[in-house]
Amino acid sequence: KPLKHKGPVGETAVVDRVALYSDKIGRLCVNLVSRQIRRPEVGDRYGTRHGQKGVCGAIIQQEDLVFSERGICPDLIMNPHGFYSPSTVGSFMEILGSKAGASCGRFHHGTAFGEPSGHAARMEDISEALVRHGFSYNGKDILYSGVTGSPLAAYIFMGTIYYQKLKHMVLDKMHACGHSRRDILTRQPTKGQKIDERVRDCLISYGASGLLHERLMLSSDKCETEVCRDCGLLGYYDRRLKHGFCSACQSGDNVSTIAFPYGCKLLFQELQTMNIVPRLKLADA
Repeated sequence: KPLKHKGPVGETAVVDRVALYSDKIGRLCVNLVSRQIRRPEVGDRYGTRHGQKGVCGAIIQQEDLVFSERGICPDLIMNPHGFYSPSTVGSFMEILGSKAGASCGRFHHGTAFGEPSGHAARMEDISEALVRHGFSYNGKDILYSGVTGSPLAAYIFMGTIYYQKLKHMVLDKMHACGHSRRDILTRQPTKGQKIDERVRDCLISYGASGLLHERLMLSSDKCETEVCRDCGLLGYYDRRLKHGFCSACQSGDNVSTIAFPYGCKLLFQELQTMNIVPRLKLADA
């Protein structure tokens, strides 16, 4: 009976390659590779040949894009802060060399190491070619806003570079996690999508306080504990008295129950072992 292969539901795929081989037992096996044409989406990952990778943050309409004096609109605008940490000098050389090569119709060597024969074009020669064709020697142009039409208040480094789409795409990154194992010490989940410090700073800048409260406490290590309103130290719940009790004040009259991450409670207890006593000042809710 022939077997039928059905691709993903709702997606159109093209068979790219079919390979026939035999396994260890001698059975005939078919390896089918399919490909699919996808449009760029917000969140897709792109990168250059120099390892300069990044995530698509926004897709702008053509009429709202910036444009140069010659009417050229860039296909991709990269955040300049992404150049400092990788320090890929080859990408700068490729942009300048490609811009000069497209202007004069010749190839330029695009790496930062030159050619073994020593015939690679120097940056001085590339700058001279740019000046001969009406560009700035350093590759910067004057761009105009597509919304207001006024020139931008800075020179923009603009040129031609080879970009490739990486396999990390939003369409393939659906993730869901219910209840996972928790660490014994911190009581935090050991699996799932974690929010690091950089993501936290982005969420703070967006003002998404509800999402931060959910991901960093409700879905992580929320716990309820007793705090004394007089001394500000952590107490405990006395099951015999049916209310909270403060060991320092030897009283349970001014003890309130608060909810906060267990990691914070663990930090307070570790500081107390070093004779550093953190105290909490509670306000009326």
